Amino acid sequence: AGIKVEEEIIRDLERLDIELYVKIEHQRASGLLQPLDIPVWKWDEISMDFVTGLPRTQRRHDAIWVVGDRLTKSAHFLPIQKDYSISKLAKTFQQEII
Repeated sequence: AGIKVEEEIIRDLERLDIELYVKIEHQRASGLLQPLDIPVWKWDEISMDFVTGLPRTQRRHDAIWVVGDRLTKSAHFLPIQKDYSISKLAKTFQQEII
């Protein structure tokens, strides 16, 4: 049984290697990298990310919405539910950030 598992692993790795090679082959060269402009005002340019897969809190939050300011490098960590609608996220943004 151990040999059969090893053969399956080797076959999967060979297939993965081929898939990665094909993907790389079809990608265009990106050219020279350009630095991002420095923002002029605080909270003029932001970044957002979601941390999901967290245990549910007493208030039923199971995710964290991270909103960061590029200029000051400060961030807000907002507890949310991962199934919040866009309108609920917008309302949360207005209440907590603006």
